[in-house]
Amino acid sequence: MPRPAPLDAAIALTRFGLGARPGEIAAVSADPKGWLEAQARPGGAPTPAGAFETSEQRVERYQAYQVEAGQARRVRRQAESSPAMMGGGEAPADPAQAAFDARRDSRRALVRETAEEFLARAQTGATTDAGFAERWTLFWANAFTASTTKFQAAVFMGQYEREAIRPHVFGRFENLALAAESHPAMLLYLDQAQSIGPNSPAGERRQAGLNENLAREILELHTVGADGGYTQADVPEFARALTGWSLPRRGGQGQGRGQGRGRRAGLRAGEPGENGFAFIPTVHEPGERTVMGRRYPAGGAEQGQAILRDLANRPETARRLARKIAVHFVADDPSPALVTALEQAWTGSRGDLAVVARALATHPDSWAPEAHKVKTPYEFIVSAHRAMGTTPRRVQPLQQALIQMGQPAWAAPSPEGWPDTAADWAGPDALVKRLNWAKTVGDAAPNADAVAMAEGALGERLSDRSRQFVARAESRAEAVTLFLMSPEFQRR
Repeated sequence: MPRPAPLDAAIALTRFGLGARPGEIAAVSADPKGWLEAQARPGGAPTPAGAFETSEQRVERYQAYQVEAGQARRVRRQAESSPAMMGGGEAPADPAQAAFDARRDSRRALVRETAEEFLARAQTGATTDAGFAERWTLFWANAFTASTTKFQAAVFMGQYEREAIRPHVFGRFENLALAAESHPAMLLYLDQAQSIGPNSPAGERRQAGLNENLAREILELHTVGADGGYTQADVPEFARALTGWSLPRRGGQGQGRGQGRGRRAGLRAGEPGENGFAFIPTVHEPGERTVMGRRYPAGGAEQGQAILRDLANRPETARRLARKIAVHFVADDPSPALVTALEQAWTGSRGDLAVVARALATHPDSWAPEAHKVKTPYEFIVSAHRAMGTTPRRVQPLQQALIQMGQPAWAAPSPEGWPDTAADWAGPDALVKRLNWAKTVGDAAPNADAVAMAEGALGERLSDRSRQFVARAESRAEAVTLFLMSPEFQRR
């Protein structure tokens, strides 16, 4: 017997999307799978609204901040070593304080604008008609984690998602990978901008060293995986090929005095990796490279590109990421049939992520009625707004709620990203913090019809038991709290 369409609509909106808004389950019921498939389009995911800077503009701002920071340090040292200070008097206050204030104000502005971009992202999640495309974007942003745990990367997080992730999530995986790995947020987060080939012109002058972070994380986390067949020798080889991947030097100058201009060698206009990226020839390690048994001729930026594209298209990458997709969307231990279907869609299409997304949306195992996954705090908050038909309006309460629930904005604790199993988000302490936030929401919605809200958000997924608990609550505020904390709403 076929299942009722409203149940599939509820699953489509809650498992694959970010939750249902009022009336949305009924609107999707005609063709839930078609609703999902239609969102897997080459144009990418919707972009948050707002007049935000491009990566190139943010690079200039970031470099200006660095200059101000350096000036503040120099003025402070001069003040501390002045005769007045050495004699026990007060250091000249004006120059030092002015330099310090300029640095502080620039930093605050960068932090504030990044927070505003995060708010715009949450508002997109709360209002979009393309919930699957938004969740698909969140998945890939986490798969290619860059994090605000480093200030250098933090100031580029909005640009990173808008320019490197969203446009490519339904394109070829190799293009997504190239866009992510060459973006300033990733280059700064994994210290690639500091990597200098020991035998490059700059390396010979400075006796500077190679940084292997980006190469290692691409191999271990972004493509083939720790058991994907690479050796430890492949890491420094790949790292040598990536030397020169950096940000434009201030004023267009290359690495080192008198060494020419930074340039985007090997990256034509419009290709992934253009946004805020520059190849600095004077820090690139010369020579051919061998990675995972394949030789790559000497070259510039195109040498690292070629290796990355090959890694992106390896069968080990398809196998690993197919399982990662199934774990994220369906279950911590997904069926082998689902994983195999995703892997086959990946390899058969040469990494066309739209094809993979459609394979996920149409596989029978994706539609099991049991909800095995637990929402992350961000998903919980966004889905609550969708259920109530509201939108986050201020960034500070949003950030504070996420901090309290253990998922600070854009601040994954490591390059592995946020954890993706139910147990990671369903501990007793975590549930208490969710309850506290749900009570705050309930208290702010004294006139809400919680039963109607629950039915609109969960449809056929709402159990009789949960409906009764919400209906029998002593107050409307308590009813909203009970709805938000119901097992059906917490799980997807």
